[in-house]
Parts: sequence; C-alpha cells; structure tokens
Amino acid sequence: MSTYAIGDIQGCYKPLRKLLDSVDFKPGKDKLWCVGDLINRGPRSLDTLRFLRDLGSNARIVLGNHDLHFLAIYYGATLNRNKDTLQELLDAPDCDELSTWLRSKPLAHYECIETQQGPQNYLMVHAGVAPNWTLEKALMLAAEVELTLQGPDYFGFLTNMYGDTPRRWKNKLTGYDRLRVITNYLTRMRFCSENGKLDLQVKEGLLFTPEGYKPWFEFEKLTPSINILFGHWAALEGHTGNPHVFALDTGCVWGRELTMMRLEDHKLFSV
Repeated sequence: MSTYAIGDIQGCYKPLRKLLDSVDFKPGKDKLWCVGDLINRGPRSLDTLRFLRDLGSNARIVLGNHDLHFLAIYYGATLNRNKDTLQELLDAPDCDELSTWLRSKPLAHYECIETQQGPQNYLMVHAGVAPNWTLEKALMLAAEVELTLQGPDYFGFLTNMYGDTPRRWKNKLTGYDRLRVITNYLTRMRFCSENGKLDLQVKEGLLFTPEGYKPWFEFEKLTPSINILFGHWAALEGHTGNPHVFALDTGCVWGRELTMMRLEDHKLFSV
C-alpha cells in the first residue's frame, strides 16, 4: 500500500487519471490525499468529483477555496462567475449527492504515516497555517468551520465567508468574522506578517513579496516535527526552501503539471 498526496486538480480529470495510472494506483489498496481545489477552472469537474467520491475511505480530502465557492453557488449563497467552469457539475443529476459529500470534508487533515525513515506526522491544508497556531489550535479552528459547514447554519457561513477582513487572527473574534479569517488562513493565504496579518491581494511568486510580509511557511513553527502538505500557490512551482513543507500545486490547470508525492519516500511524480 502506498499513500500519495496530489496537488490542485481543479477539474483536470484526464491528467489525474494519467498520473494515477503512471504509478499503478490501486483504488482499493492505495490512498490518495488531495490538498483541495478539486474542481473549477478545468474542463471536467463532474468526473473528478465522482471519481474521488468513489474512492471512499481511500481518499483523504481537504477543501480549497474553489470547492467552497462551488458549494456557495450550489446552495444559492453566491452566483457563478465568468471564469467558473462548474455548469456541467451544477446540472448533473447527482449534484445534490456530490455537494453533500463535499460539504462533509474537513479543512485540515492530520495523520501519522509509516515511511522509510520511520513514522512521520503530516498535516494537510489547502493554503497554509497561521504563524501563531499550534497543531492543536489549527485542528481545533479548522473544526469550527467544518462543524458550521456541516451544520444548520451552513448557508449563513457560505454567504458570509467572502471577504479579506479581519486580516489577522485574534482569540476574541466571534461569529462570521472568526469563521472567515480561519477560512482565509486555511484556504487562501500566501503572504502574511510575523504576527499573522494577511495580504490576500498578491497572488504571484516570491519576487512579488509585499513589504513587511513573507510567505507563510517562513513563519510557521510546526516543522520539523510535522510535515506540511499544501496547494493553492502554483507560482511557487513546487518550491518552498523548507524540507518539511511541500508545495504540491504546480499549475496543471494553467497548462503546466499535475504533481503527486508518495508520502512513504517523498518521491515526486508529475504529468
């Protein structure tokens, strides 16, 4: 059995299947971890969701900003945007089933994996972890959003999750402000300051780092005891400079590569 962590698929179903075939992925035996942004912008979001759903417990999935955006559209909390490629999925007869399945997924996943170097701890999120969060706090705050998304107030959350403020985590935050900033750290963050203040406007690579900010992974305090897997930031081209922080989004939907890492030996595979 092998465990693979894959970058942002974004509806690129054909490259997904080609990449899995290249490693002889066995759906009933091997496990696939997905860092979020399963759908949107690519051509086959419906096929992608159906395939991942059918993997059952052999798939570990965290939600990305595009996945949350789809849920907001489906449940009527926002409208389709010009760049969205979700209509086939929205029109599908099993869209309700797929939406319910997706809404049950977490924003963070933590697990210990037996590797060639012995047991290693992995935390998977879509975008990043705030500098001042411990592992326990990250999982606890992620669970706050997850429980809201899975509970009776999911529509209120989806309606109010959009926006760039508050720009920094504070323990005293409550309500939708609290849920929004947690969601922004876990699903949208690229650059932040040492005290966790977010800059959500700059989406380019490290050459465009805003003054007073750095990539979030230069501040995180969880490594090296925990390996962090994330996607979201294709402009990094898979490089973080930290041997325990793995950037897996290599821009397949933008015409580049879909990348996957085998957790047991950290070997990379791309198509």
